[in-house]
Amino acid sequence: MLKHLVYLFLSFCALSSAAHAADRYIFDKDHTHIIFFVSHIGFSDTIGRIREFDGYFTFDEKEPEKSAIDVTLNPASVATDVAALDKILLSDKFFNIEKFPSIQFKSSQVLVTGKQMGDVIGNLTLLGVTRPVVLHIKYNKSGIHPFTNNYVSGFSADADLKRSDFGMNAYIPDVGDNVHVHIEAEGIDPLKHPGNSKAPH
Repeated sequence: MLKHLVYLFLSFCALSSAAHAADRYIFDKDHTHIIFFVSHIGFSDTIGRIREFDGYFTFDEKEPEKSAIDVTLNPASVATDVAALDKILLSDKFFNIEKFPSIQFKSSQVLVTGKQMGDVIGNLTLLGVTRPVVLHIKYNKSGIHPFTNNYVSGFSADADLKRSDFGMNAYIPDVGDNVHVHIEAEGIDPLKHPGNSKAPH
């Protein structure tokens, strides 16, 4: 009898924990953009994108501090709209894609800093070096997408990092050391609503 009661109690705890777990979202890659800005000799900022990535995020609308991010980026997909520059960025002077074919960001903590605002603290691994990075997040909204019928949550994010912290030192200071990253992200929660992937978006 005691064993039966213990089993029921543990089952209840597991179900309760699952019920309060943050929802897991898949990225809507057509509406998620990872953009970076780097000073070009002080005249202007060079703008680039990382077009290919994989991963997920979890998000709890009532308790956002339970949320998390785990994303792997493909540096071979870097694009600036200047072919010659892209070739240099892929070389061992910058992203060194032959030796380091991926970049990873994994969160360790989420802090609510204001109304619909928060900081995602995590570790970025670039060129084999791992350093802490903070994403300053703005939560835009959640709801049913009017065209796709998917349940969507959307965010904007900004971060600043020094590329020299990761051993990427080429052409500093003419090419800026500080890299500003801006992200626009939409995620789909497939469990909240089945959606209709064939609908226009």
